[in-house]
Amino acid sequence: MIPEFAASLLSFLPGWMQAVVYYGVIAVMLFISVILVMAFLTLAERRVIGSIQARIGPNRVGPFGILQPFADVLKLLLKEIVIPEKSNRFLFLLAPLLALIPALCTWAVIPLWPGFTVANINAGLLYILALTSAGVYGVILAGWAANSKYAFLGAMRAAAQMVAYEIAMGFALVGVVMAAGSLNLGEIVESQRGVGGYFFWWMIPLFVVYFISGLAETNRAPFDVVEGESEIVAGFHVEYSGMAFAVFFVAEYVNMILISALTSIFFFGGWLSPFEGWNLPGWLAWINSTHPFVGFLWLFAKISFFLFCFLWFRATFPRYRYDQIMRLGWKIFIPVTLVWIAVLMVFSYFKIGPWAA
Repeated sequence: MIPEFAASLLSFLPGWMQAVVYYGVIAVMLFISVILVMAFLTLAERRVIGSIQARIGPNRVGPFGILQPFADVLKLLLKEIVIPEKSNRFLFLLAPLLALIPALCTWAVIPLWPGFTVANINAGLLYILALTSAGVYGVILAGWAANSKYAFLGAMRAAAQMVAYEIAMGFALVGVVMAAGSLNLGEIVESQRGVGGYFFWWMIPLFVVYFISGLAETNRAPFDVVEGESEIVAGFHVEYSGMAFAVFFVAEYVNMILISALTSIFFFGGWLSPFEGWNLPGWLAWINSTHPFVGFLWLFAKISFFLFCFLWFRATFPRYRYDQIMRLGWKIFIPVTLVWIAVLMVFSYFKIGPWAA
């Protein structure tokens, strides 16, 4: 179903065409918004890390360096895409798209404000798990199609790391599903209403596992070993150049935004105010308003905080060894999630926390 205002504007079209046009326009607007946020996130990263390291960062292209992302895009567009002679040309060009498209498609089920989701499907969580898992195919194909031993070694390391942390992320979300009683992301947000309703308070270990696993899933520092070790040069994308190279990094930044959004939704109430249930006096009551704009502001603020954490960690922590990364994923995170799921079962039986009447 499409809103009445959209139906009236598109009344000259058949019913099925109205839905196609409406959701097509919404999808394009969402796509452009995510890409623009990603572009300015690259600028924010360089400025934030510059500030942490007592540097200035980009400040030459446009006022305060605000046009730097567009200059970077123009530079990459003008660079030649070099395709290795003995590579699989079709898969070589397909791999970057397989890394990016699932990350963009996932936004279809993200509730951005009260009552708004592009596709309000009941199995939204399963949809997200399926698409985020598909991103590993782009990495494997990039390494294999290039017909390079260096790229293939980097792809295998990246794939092993991503699979290890996907399992931990999946187990961490089991607790969220237990508490919410639904796979629909909008209902997961609604189930966190009330004072102390955020799942974070009852699932701190699961939140820590999920967020750190998200950090590892995106191959961000300090988990960027697949593109940082000398023997594998630049990892699975070593043979890529120009915009084909850039698409992998677009996918990385889009995944950063996605992990931040999902962390906000699963553990911090999404678009719900942190003061939900408080009786605030007078003009402060707008903080708890259910107006779409207020809800979007709260979600945007939470996403911004977690994105800052991504940048902060990159500037702070040293890169881990590969064996340390795999040990953390398999021997620590998975047991921790299983133990805390058992604790949540006890909470559920005795009606504690999210299960309290």
